Amino acid sequence: MTPGDAAPVEVLARILRPAGGGVYVVSTGLAEQRALQRRVYGAGSDAEVDARWRAALGRLGEAKVALLGVPSDVGAGFTRGANRAPAALRAWLMDRPGHPVWRITDAGDVRVVPQLLSDEMLAPAQIAATRAALYGDDPLADGLPVSPLDLCALALDRLFALAPDLVPIVLGGDHSVGWPGFLAAHRHWEQARGRRLGLLHFDAHTDLLETRLGIKYCFATWAWHANELLGRDGRLVQVGVRASARPQDHWEAALGVRQIRAAEANARGAAALADEIVARFERLGVDALYVSNDIDGTDVAWAGATGTPEAGGLTPTLVSDLTRRVAARFPLVGGDLVEVAPPLAHGAPGEPGRTLDTAAGYLADLIECAGG
Repeated sequence: MTPGDAAPVEVLARILRPAGGGVYVVSTGLAEQRALQRRVYGAGSDAEVDARWRAALGRLGEAKVALLGVPSDVGAGFTRGANRAPAALRAWLMDRPGHPVWRITDAGDVRVVPQLLSDEMLAPAQIAATRAALYGDDPLADGLPVSPLDLCALALDRLFALAPDLVPIVLGGDHSVGWPGFLAAHRHWEQARGRRLGLLHFDAHTDLLETRLGIKYCFATWAWHANELLGRDGRLVQVGVRASARPQDHWEAALGVRQIRAAEANARGAAALADEIVARFERLGVDALYVSNDIDGTDVAWAGATGTPEAGGLTPTLVSDLTRRVAARFPLVGGDLVEVAPPLAHGAPGEPGRTLDTAAGYLADLIECAGG
């Protein structure tokens, strides 16, 4: 039997873990992880956590919006710590019972081997060794990936098989996880169902390198690959860029993107930006929206706990207002929230709580725009 022959829930049960459990721990961090999972699931034991998570997987077929954690920062750049975000944000939201995340289905976390990123980068011997470690003698093992990006893509594919109208929200992790998030949305909505996606991307950086140090998929390249899927036809709009080795007109001329740098965005405001983006997407025949929100697009005053904080960024009000205005015109069919890195508070007062609070607001935007 192959994963394609198995029921989607059976595949998900193998490649995911209960919410907060995607980071592999043995001793350090284990008590913290178990405590969080018992809070999230209202459980008194690990067995009860597992049972309630599997029950949640069983409800995915009726879900409208689902959360998928990808606690991987192997694709990051200068500093790491974003692997802690899915657990930290869930813990933060436990004290906010009115948050819309508690109205949707949490599919759990992708199983992360913290030294891996993409199966394409691995030798066959390494794939075989990691498969044996993850899946043992499971009869489906030979067809299952082992790396976070591939596992995320497979999980999203199986989620769509369960619920074709589902809106998945990917919670990273570094921005490399935006690649399988958008790839799965493009395959399902554009290639299979004939919708035309527009990609709204908040970020301090362009992420438009074809490769970085020979690496095909990482935080700095995912948007290049997403733009290639779109045919370089102008359906990628980037907002908040302010750290780039090349000027705005280079990226717009070379790759066909629309890039609204942070200073321009702040000067014009959300209403004017939304009018421009909506008009652009309408002209290009867009009829569905994917939003990729890198927390470092937001100014450090509100989001300093991230791997590459940059001054002069966007305000949370602008990001939220713009997201909601564009999503009011085009149905949101997928999104991701990435690069929150709770361990990287950089000594700033109020961190990482301030960043988690900002991220919680952005997560609420995505859920509510998706109808959750």
